[in-house]
Amino acid sequence: MVQTVWKLTRILELFSTEEPEWGVSKVGRTLGIPKSTAFELMNSLVDQRFLQRTGKGRYRLGWRLFEFSQSLLDITRCRSQASEIMWQLVETWGETSHLAVLDGVEAVYIEKLRPVRAVETLPSPPIGARLPAHCTGPGKVLLAYQEWDTIACLLELEGMSALTPNTIIALERLAYELEGIRECGYGYEDEEVSAGLSCVAAPIYDTRNTVIAAVSLSVPPFGLRNGNNRYTASVLEAARRISTSAGRTTETYSERKKLQRA
Repeated sequence: MVQTVWKLTRILELFSTEEPEWGVSKVGRTLGIPKSTAFELMNSLVDQRFLQRTGKGRYRLGWRLFEFSQSLLDITRCRSQASEIMWQLVETWGETSHLAVLDGVEAVYIEKLRPVRAVETLPSPPIGARLPAHCTGPGKVLLAYQEWDTIACLLELEGMSALTPNTIIALERLAYELEGIRECGYGYEDEEVSAGLSCVAAPIYDTRNTVIAAVSLSVPPFGLRNGNNRYTASVLEAARRISTSAGRTTETYSERKKLQRA
């Protein structure tokens, strides 16, 4: 599987402004793979709309890549628009706020805002950090809105490492927790990455009503265990406002009820 993914990536990297079209034979020669293999791989990319045929044996990049680029632009805009709202979270609670996106089964932290005070005794992830999504609050929220079969396959391939005794390492238990996140609209991290660090996280939607990121607030572990819903309500409201600033114009009835209950 890894070799196949590598070959598919190499094929896509061949396309450029200077050479927007490629034939099967030339791809095979350039990558040093049999023509039959190149044909199968390129047709698989056509089936997934990553490539499109322009003539007999000729291919161009497909429109699905444009859709992905639009999602990336939405995420970039989301980060700049989220900062002010995240600052309000930080100032209200005196705790750190993160913004994260999903890359495979990793949570990538693209923003971090923390209160102006003494250096953190238990540092939370810095901007650019990558952590296993199955053990982080934002990561679990993002996983909850993906196709489970795809996520399960990737986790089985890469494994579910345990960073603390609280880390979920069983697929069945993770599936159960992700179902709960979808039902309530938010998720928790209870000392699953590092002892003493917990957080509550909620999803951020784009103009297509797709989850593109997650915002979180680091909170004391005892705050979560004591059922302090004020943290949850604040994060849900922040996520709603960031989604609106990112262009989301619709909100389901169930989501409004979740926010009211929190």
